[in-house]
Amino acid sequence: MDLMSIWAIVPVKPLRRAKTRLADILSPDQRYQLAEMMLRQVLAVLDSAPQVTGTLVISRDTEALAIARDMGARTIQESSSSDLNLALIRATEVIRVWGAGAALIIPADLPFVNAHDIASIAGMGRYGPCIVIASDVYKMGTNALLVRPPGLINYAFGENSYNLHLAAAQRANIDVHTYDSDSLRIDIDVPEDLVRYNELVESGEFTLLTRMLPDLSRSDMPTTGGSNG
Repeated sequence: MDLMSIWAIVPVKPLRRAKTRLADILSPDQRYQLAEMMLRQVLAVLDSAPQVTGTLVISRDTEALAIARDMGARTIQESSSSDLNLALIRATEVIRVWGAGAALIIPADLPFVNAHDIASIAGMGRYGPCIVIASDVYKMGTNALLVRPPGLINYAFGENSYNLHLAAAQRANIDVHTYDSDSLRIDIDVPEDLVRYNELVESGEFTLLTRMLPDLSRSDMPTTGGSNG
């Protein structure tokens, strides 16, 4: 085992059935395009991060797995009956066999994740036993989780996962580091997330997916308070 090595694990839902909560404002093709481009964004960032030894994608979607392999990631075909946390346990067991010193769980729907985020999380979690955790904008979900060594706590992805992961780490009496980042807080699940996405793009703070998703123009998006401002 390389005690310092970090393997990223990216769980991916079937791309053509992703983002169903956006069905009122995005067509099936737009939702597929959004899911695919965010997956490519996440994988590209992980591939370029020198702190990450490798990336393992786990999914039951053969199309998502093919994209991952094309981008240099390793893959596991998930069984159709497996839930997310069981799939992550399986993936963690695999990277432990490969000698991983830490597991970094990164969702596939983070449009603004960047190299600075990965470097910062890796730095905070350099020495274990510990976890490094980043929440979503609501302080409920987990948008990144580094566990050193892998398997140190039970995964609790799902409702209120942020607080459940914190509680698991406290029960295990290990160090907990929280990483706060505007770029990691934003995932895209509901229409309000797309409003927030557009606001950040228009502010000039984040621009990467603007050109990647040309069909998802502001005119297609919901607005807050009935205003386009």
